[in-house]
Amino acid sequence: MGKYVPTIGIECHVQLATKTKLFSRTDNDARQAEPNSKVSEIDFALPGMLPYLNEEAVRLAARAAKALNAKVANVSRFDRKHYFYPDLTKGYQISQMYQPTILAGLVELHGGVKVRINHAHLEEDAGKLTHHDNHSLVDLNRAGTPLIEIVSEPDIHSAADARIFAEELHKLMTFAEVTHGDLYHGNMRFDVNVSISDSDKLGVRTEIKNLNSFRSVEAVVAYEIKRQTEILESGGKVVQETRGWLDDQGVTTSQRSKENAEDYRYMPDPDIPPIVLSKEKIADLQKDFPKMPAQYRQEFKDLKVDSSVLNVILSNQETAEAVSQVLSSSGLEPAKKIANMFAGLSFEGDIKIPETADLVELAKMLSSSEINSNAGDVIFKELLGGTKNARKIATDKNLIQSNDEDEITEIIDQVLRDPAAQQAVDDVKSGNDKAIGFLVGQVMKASKGQANPGIVQKIIRQKIV
Repeated sequence: MGKYVPTIGIECHVQLATKTKLFSRTDNDARQAEPNSKVSEIDFALPGMLPYLNEEAVRLAARAAKALNAKVANVSRFDRKHYFYPDLTKGYQISQMYQPTILAGLVELHGGVKVRINHAHLEEDAGKLTHHDNHSLVDLNRAGTPLIEIVSEPDIHSAADARIFAEELHKLMTFAEVTHGDLYHGNMRFDVNVSISDSDKLGVRTEIKNLNSFRSVEAVVAYEIKRQTEILESGGKVVQETRGWLDDQGVTTSQRSKENAEDYRYMPDPDIPPIVLSKEKIADLQKDFPKMPAQYRQEFKDLKVDSSVLNVILSNQETAEAVSQVLSSSGLEPAKKIANMFAGLSFEGDIKIPETADLVELAKMLSSSEINSNAGDVIFKELLGGTKNARKIATDKNLIQSNDEDEITEIIDQVLRDPAAQQAVDDVKSGNDKAIGFLVGQVMKASKGQANPGIVQKIIRQKIV
């Protein structure tokens, strides 16, 4: 690892999939909306307007806790975090400093690294500023959006593991249906704290905020390790500060000195009662919990697919569940075929996860050589586009291949009698095995793609080798 050991902690802001905001009944979906069109008197913080808590946000927080292997606090409270910024109309943010809803948890990465979760708290988002040459514009559509902020312990020690942790958090939160997980629209944003040290004592950390891609998380950590190492090697000191990431240049730049908790003058929010949850209420909020990535990994262990295939399957809960359904209904081989087809997917447009029966039928047709792999891809794409009945697709598109050896032999004899094939025949006889491909192609052409190429090659070899 070198002279210096890097230490990374990550804070992740997760936008909750509620219909309305955290403390008002304003629509929580501001995508494609006109600026300041999803705002109420409460979001504007007009005098006399009091917040009231969205119960669905509490339910989703309880489910996030279960995904994080964390306990839910029986009593949690909201606090005011004071700072002045144009997109924060109240002059403070409602957050949870002292008694968060989600207590300590643990995320185990599939590489074996265990990352402790310090806590996760509920809070509202601020608005958005758009900067121009001589002025800035404020859009408060996002103000009041419900978030949970997941705070990890500094248990990560490489750029690669930082990325894996971010990806795993995304899976956990989307599989638990806590968030839509749309990174492009900022449904999950990562703040990364990086320090390096040549002793047991942690080094001075820098924080890089608002990263919205896994690639950026990995690149930022790698860059900061390099930057801080160069500073220390040259005899300098790393400054505790907040830095921004310039994605197009691949560098971080200083933004401001890092604030501490006392800088925000936290105080209990007198307008919001505490959240009081009994053991029975927490169990009710967490009932009917879906399978998590670790459960799917255990389930798919015997498939023995490449790790890249497994990562693709687990990148989407619907895909994982589709493979799981094929596995439970039809066994390993059909499930493995379908898993590999999802991993090799190249499909444009909206994907509709096919019914289990159609996926099983597709796998069976491939296993029995009723169709070849190219035909399988055609049928798979039709199913993903919403067409049902895999066998009917194969029949309608004339994709069922012939396994009748007598019929195939007749076509092969016709091809071998053709003077145009004589050179290839002679080449094969003289040991040029590649020339057999030409003959197979001619048979496939004559059979209009219906002959089983494996049987074609076998018979050709019997006849001329």
